[in-house]
Amino acid sequence: MEDLRQIVAKNIVALRNARGMTQLALGEQLAYSDKAVSKWERGEALPDAAVLKKMAGIFGVTVDYLLQEHSDGERVPRVLGRFNPLVATLISLIGVWTLALFLFLVLKYAGIVYPMVFAYALPVSLLVLLVLNSVWRQGRQNAVIISAFVWSILLMFFLLFLEKRLWGLFLLGLPAQILILLSFRVMRKR
Repeated sequence: MEDLRQIVAKNIVALRNARGMTQLALGEQLAYSDKAVSKWERGEALPDAAVLKKMAGIFGVTVDYLLQEHSDGERVPRVLGRFNPLVATLISLIGVWTLALFLFLVLKYAGIVYPMVFAYALPVSLLVLLVLNSVWRQGRQNAVIISAFVWSILLMFFLLFLEKRLWGLFLLGLPAQILILLSFRVMRKR
């Protein structure tokens, strides 16, 4: 076990230095103190499996790489870039609105002016945001996104039947809003 601690310690130091990170910066990304990082780097303690997995993600290596001994002349793997959920979400949302603009322009050149395409894009983009937020952020802010989704659906139907002036349609949003808030309150208590 002592050898494994020293191997992991050496690898953490090499990877952290290759990235130009301080112990404090690494600790902040791992939600640990710089003192814990220092203990790992001195071989006094071994990070648990979850921390090793997160650390491997930060450095762009496998957990196996952190646990194996490497020769001094071996180059530290270079990370091409880390996955950024915010950028991926923005790309997805821009994709939805670009598709809506494309459909609008195609219809316009076909002689049909149909601005409702953008009204459809709003709930679709909120649905994409809800799915990606659930996957990458473990569902934080989902109550707000679901509420916005419900109201955007109501707005879409209102605009679709604008000439009928269905203002009462928005009254459906009130019980839906209450249900959303109550369901998230119940889930939070569990």
